[in-house]
Amino acid sequence: MRTLLVLSLVFMSWSFAARGDDPAVPLDELAKPGRALMLRHANAPGFGDPPNFVIGDCSTQRNLDASGRAQARQLGARLRAVGLTNARIFSSQWCRALETARLLNLGPVESLPALNSFFARPDDRRKTLDALRAFLASLPVDGQPVILVTHQVVINAFTEAAPPSGGGSVFQTNESQTPVWLGVIPSEEREGS
Repeated sequence: MRTLLVLSLVFMSWSFAARGDDPAVPLDELAKPGRALMLRHANAPGFGDPPNFVIGDCSTQRNLDASGRAQARQLGARLRAVGLTNARIFSSQWCRALETARLLNLGPVESLPALNSFFARPDDRRKTLDALRAFLASLPVDGQPVILVTHQVVINAFTEAAPPSGGGSVFQTNESQTPVWLGVIPSEEREGS
């Protein structure tokens, strides 16, 4: 039984890596009006949440490690370097997402329950996604860029791309509940190559 669990976790970790055929969008695309970045929180070791998980109590959650904090700071620096200085930033209520959003250092962060994970809460899936779709439909086509710090399961509900920690998908808002997916942001490794 233990072997099966370990093999399942290994298989699932492989499926979370970004695919090589996902179209990479240059970071400067995010500085254009009407762009939204659904960003997976930075590295937080582990899988899922502990059984005693409580929103608002970081001691009960999986949190960013030192590499995750560095990852979030580096992404923020990369975004500022391409001119992204006027984004609105929203985050899941999970501590690892909120910390990622704050460490980007791109401005004030607002929590948005529509970005919360439903990984271990499948009954919340529809309600969460309906709320997020309504939020996305409220974004103007020519509005300032928006960064949405969330979880892999939420991003996967909008695209088949599976972002790594600190990775994400870029969308063009279109005042509908289904923004146009443009592709993924390049990782540091892919950006220079």
